[in-house]
Amino acid sequence: MMNNLTQVRLEPATPLSAGRRRSARIRHKMIHGSIVIAAIALVAAVGLAIQQSLMARGISFSFDYLSRPSQFNMSEGFATAWHGWWPVFAEVTSASTNLQMLTAGLFNTIKVAILAVIFSTLVGVVFGVARLSTNWLIRQCAFIVVEFVRNTPLLIQVVFWYFAFFLQLAPVTDAANVESWFVFGQSGLFLPLPQISGGFVALALVLAAIAFLLAACSSRLSSNLRWSMLAAGILAATTSYAAGFRIELALPIVGRFGATGGIQLSAEMSAILTAIIVNSTAYIAEIVRGAIEGLPKGQWEAAASVGLSRRDTIRDVILPQVFRIILPSLANRYISLTKDTSLGIAIGFPDLFNVSGTVANQSGHSLETVVIVMAVYLLLSWIISALISYANARASLEGSR
Repeated sequence: MMNNLTQVRLEPATPLSAGRRRSARIRHKMIHGSIVIAAIALVAAVGLAIQQSLMARGISFSFDYLSRPSQFNMSEGFATAWHGWWPVFAEVTSASTNLQMLTAGLFNTIKVAILAVIFSTLVGVVFGVARLSTNWLIRQCAFIVVEFVRNTPLLIQVVFWYFAFFLQLAPVTDAANVESWFVFGQSGLFLPLPQISGGFVALALVLAAIAFLLAACSSRLSSNLRWSMLAAGILAATTSYAAGFRIELALPIVGRFGATGGIQLSAEMSAILTAIIVNSTAYIAEIVRGAIEGLPKGQWEAAASVGLSRRDTIRDVILPQVFRIILPSLANRYISLTKDTSLGIAIGFPDLFNVSGTVANQSGHSLETVVIVMAVYLLLSWIISALISYANARASLEGSR
């Protein structure tokens, strides 16, 4: 016996009127607004309960301690102060305020995070491509390195790089004072420090020259306007040189008691930076590998059909598409990387988390300090997410053209 099949005819949906669409939008915004108000009310209620509990125990909740002297020193970092409208940087001392100490720790965190983002991205892309290399040895070596790093806790890697590598290096000493471009030893890494000379006018002319030269490289301007921008940039650069603008390199000096001068990366900073770079490189390599394998095989076949080599195909066809795909994943990796800098406390690196613990112990305001640290890490995560979202929107816009 055959079943009778009833054919169902789908009618097109009736479009909503303008009034109903407006009502739906208002209802949607009211729901979201109610959720936000409820969340704010919940946070305020919790905060009020905590404040009343502290007051019952005779403990005040205030941020006045931020302006008091810290009464402790840091191994590295710069305190910020305002001289009129200009920020002034100086080494932190026991007379620096708690706020200046937290700011110095924040600068150390940002410094490590920025360097780690740059180098881990570059090396991670290389390892991601190497994971798909046609050379068996390169492919297997990249696989072993990536899997070993990804399956080892980051804290163990930090301790390894500090105690088993940097502290085992030879001390940076010499009998005579000798200038060197690159000094590497137990006390850290020393690099040349660029020093800018010239007044405010010369610096303003250099910035104007850079702006004109960047505008000359823009393809949106007409050819005549780009030539005009190029001429203006060259003129501004020449005028700034005549006004006294110079860039000189201060080389590290190796002496009897160690190295001085230049840019110093302490052993603690070098260890936490190396560990985060190596760890993030492994994860970024897997992100890149997965994105490459997710592309259609026709991309490779089309590139081969027009005579492109494998290297040119990866550089000109594959990687530009991969970067549009992996940007959201990179945002998560960069946020995790920034928070991983807090592991520097294991080796004494004065990052924000490490300094906040000392400030809390010295001042007795643990809750306020924890709130500040949590807010700062949240703000850093929002900034990274916003930057990656902007880059993702620009990449999607350019890819749709």
